[in-house]
Amino acid sequence: MSTVTEAGLLTSREITTGEELGSVPLATPGSVRSAARRAAAAAPAWAATPGAERAAILSRAADLLLERAQEAQDLLVREGGSITGKAFYEVHAGAAELRHGAELATAPAPAHGPGSDPGRDSEVRRLPLGVVGVIVPWNFPLLLGMRSVAPALGLGNSVLLKPDPHTPLSGGRLFAEVLAEAGLPEGVLEVVYGDAEAGAALVEAPGVAMVSFTGSTEVGREIGATAGRLLKRVVLELGGQNAFVVLPDADIEAAASAGSWGSFLHQGQICMAARRHLVHQDVYEAYTDALARHAAALRIGDPYRTDAQIGPVIDRGQLTRIASAVEDAVAQGARLVTGGRVQGRYFPPTVLADVTPKMSVFHTEVFGPVACVTPFADEAEAVELANTSDYGLTAAVYTCDADRGRALAAELRCGVVHVGDQPVHHDPRLPFGGVGASGNSSGFGGEAAREAFTRWHTLTTSTPARSYPF
Repeated sequence: MSTVTEAGLLTSREITTGEELGSVPLATPGSVRSAARRAAAAAPAWAATPGAERAAILSRAADLLLERAQEAQDLLVREGGSITGKAFYEVHAGAAELRHGAELATAPAPAHGPGSDPGRDSEVRRLPLGVVGVIVPWNFPLLLGMRSVAPALGLGNSVLLKPDPHTPLSGGRLFAEVLAEAGLPEGVLEVVYGDAEAGAALVEAPGVAMVSFTGSTEVGREIGATAGRLLKRVVLELGGQNAFVVLPDADIEAAASAGSWGSFLHQGQICMAARRHLVHQDVYEAYTDALARHAAALRIGDPYRTDAQIGPVIDRGQLTRIASAVEDAVAQGARLVTGGRVQGRYFPPTVLADVTPKMSVFHTEVFGPVACVTPFADEAEAVELANTSDYGLTAAVYTCDADRGRALAAELRCGVVHVGDQPVHHDPRLPFGGVGASGNSSGFGGEAAREAFTRWHTLTTSTPARSYPF
């Protein structure tokens, strides 16, 4: 949580106690534009820096981040309500993104074939875009920020970063400190702090060539519209109403464990979370009971001072939205198996059974610890149910038969599918991105990052120089 002071500071506060954690300057539209100009001024020299030097800085930043791992973990727990295990993972995943950026800085670009004119030599390269604007959400501020910042820097861009106002320290100030200490030149990373007004200024700033946004579909549509009007490249990673398909041959306890992790990790505040558990009718009741047992056994509390597995929801408004969604689902005929009621700053892991496509909760992303369970009769119906969504981010198929799982996965309309697992998984070397209301396809991971953060440049040379009839 955070507050704004009269002195123009954004003050970060611990989510459970309100204790002050630190303050950063609150950006105005004018200061965002100034930061964009500084980043644009620094971009040419950074692009001209040899890839090996860029890689060395990013690798050093990864080392420094891990040296400050405990501090970073504490910030993630206290600012955003992470449990300690999630925070530990996020810090190390952020370091992995920095190392991935270093790899991109030195890896040879894919070869491009020659032109069709044998008398004209051609050279085709990928060049940095210039200034990449990055807008980061509060749920995984370190990881999701580094996912754009590190490859953008590694490929020779400068970056203008705006963290979410809930997590300005773990999603912004920490980045600047670690990269500056690693030797990143001044101006190559500019961090601005603020709310939607600062974000809009970042998107519209003339010096920003591209925007990488991770957040809600509603805001993503607005950013996409603005970027289209200004002819800027944009990568949008948005919401998800992800399906977790359980086939009848699955080990029910193992499947329920995976489903519980996929739905309730970080209080369900993850775009990849398992929202819709689609379960074969032969194992439907057994799975629902097992999932409810896993949910009810999770420890709820202050993750900084206890060994809680479920921490606080990000703010009061989100608590209200989660509670309202559950109440509406029950009113429409869903069966509340466990959870379902606000407990102070917490919302307990909740299982709703007998959810149908006629209910709003089947289609609307509830960004909280709510698992909806729906039966299906055969695999054709499972595919139909899974694809009955405007979203298309991730999905998972839980089965003991990998070939059967892959065959079903091929029919699911989404960007990423995991067989024999749940939908929450991240690998910096693999492309990641959604379709439909979940985004404009992949912009992260491996060669997808190169495609997102660089552009084609073609040079031809004719020797001798050519002449023409007029």
